[in-house]
Formats: sequence, C-alpha cells, structure tokens
Amino acid sequence: MYEYSEEILDVFLENQEQLFDEPVAKNYAEAEAFLEDCMAIVVDSIEEVREYFEEEGIDTAQMSLDELEEASEVFPIPGGQYLIVQG
Repeated sequence: MYEYSEEILDVFLENQEQLFDEPVAKNYAEAEAFLEDCMAIVVDSIEEVREYFEEEGIDTAQMSLDELEEASEVFPIPGGQYLIVQG
C-alpha cells in the first residue's frame, strides 16, 4: 500500500476533473482509497513519467515534455514530483 502525502491528495482533489467527468473523491480518505485502487504512482521527474508510459506500452517518442506534463493522467505536484493516475 502506497501512502500519499497531503500535498498529493490536495492536488488530486483539486484537479481530478482533468481526468474524470465527475469528481470521484470528496475528501482525503476517498482520494487515497481511489488512488490505491487505481494503483496510482508518484514519480520524481517528467522523464520518469515518460519511462512509466513507455513501460505501459504508450508511445511517447513524438511527445514533448510539456505535452507529457499536460496528459490527463499526469498531475504535477509542487516540488517537482508527478502523480500518474490510470483512469
């Protein structure tokens, strides 16, 4: 089980509608449970986002780092980390 920091949960709660039509969580407990169910991961750099997508079979060769950061599954976290949620 991965523990998500309050900062990560805040970012997800504030921006979850970039990935889903309707909110899937209303509070920290719901957000953490949802992220655990989705097996969401946190990586330390945008380059690790690219590596993750490539490991998942997603071709990112033509995507710039900005385009990767703007992907609906990617939630930039202040401080440089990224939350990746496969919805």
